[in-house]
Amino acid sequence: MDAPQPADGQDPSNVPSPESNPELPSAAQPEAAARVGLNRNELSGEDFLAANGIAQLIVVDSTGSTNADLLQGVTVDPHAWPDLSVLTAEHQTAARGRLDRHWEAPALSSVSVSVVLRPVNSEGRPLPTHSYSWFSLLAALALREALLETAGIPAEIKWPNDVMVRGRKIAGILAQLGPMGDGTVPPVILGTGLNVTLTASELPVPTATSVLLESARTVDRTTLLKSYLSRFAALYRNFCNADGDPAAGMAGGPSLHKRVESVMSTLGKQVRAQLPGDHEIIGHASRLDEYGSLLVVDAGKHEHVVTAGDVVHLRPWTPPGAPGAGTGTAESGYA
Repeated sequence: MDAPQPADGQDPSNVPSPESNPELPSAAQPEAAARVGLNRNELSGEDFLAANGIAQLIVVDSTGSTNADLLQGVTVDPHAWPDLSVLTAEHQTAARGRLDRHWEAPALSSVSVSVVLRPVNSEGRPLPTHSYSWFSLLAALALREALLETAGIPAEIKWPNDVMVRGRKIAGILAQLGPMGDGTVPPVILGTGLNVTLTASELPVPTATSVLLESARTVDRTTLLKSYLSRFAALYRNFCNADGDPAAGMAGGPSLHKRVESVMSTLGKQVRAQLPGDHEIIGHASRLDEYGSLLVVDAGKHEHVVTAGDVVHLRPWTPPGAPGAGTGTAESGYA
């Protein structure tokens, strides 16, 4: 099983500067958008919460990490944080990404949100823990739909935990497994970080983007957060009611497995998976297995299972000497 990672989920990465990205000339750079606080009345309204089955939604001005806060909360007082409890922050000062990578974005510039999950089906039966490996992909799917339908941004999913727009990272999603010792359903803390009004000059890494830089229909963080949470809650409840089976149809439509694969930019490409201990696998990213792991077929036709918990980096790969070799998109620090 590829368990949720012990890392904070809010890891939106950096955007290109005009100098480092010739495709984005200085004259095309959008001006900085006005940064205002989240609309707390909208987010705490009973019509929004009840319609989406959200137990509670708390907004804080500043914190180190919303994932860390919720992990502490479910450890100290688990009954105070039921399923689909949400914590979001206007500013995070000590957020961590996968593999303990750290980052910080300006206040009011991002959507930084964490959700407590206590997954059970409609009869109250806990989901098998091996299904937990799909939660990051489920969240990525929900965010991808929110960006497309609310902001008009054509996003894709990059395995294992990124949301991409035209080859650049706009959001990162990671899960952290909570304590399992009190006899209740093991909780998952699912964190999402979305770059919203970040400008090119604020984030110099040339492998990411923001909602602002993609000329979106809206950069309203409240609207984007509500859109994401409503879509996530619906997908999550469908997944739970299917007993965590990614191959089961969802709300009369395709399964989670098929939905994710259909919008995943990683599949069908040659990739290099860097693993701990300087090991690597190079081959064709063919499909996802039933646990959400990536299957890579090497030159010898051997199929390798790459799990999100093991991979250090996953990058596009071009054979040395081939056209484009060495010029592929590099990963951000939070891949």
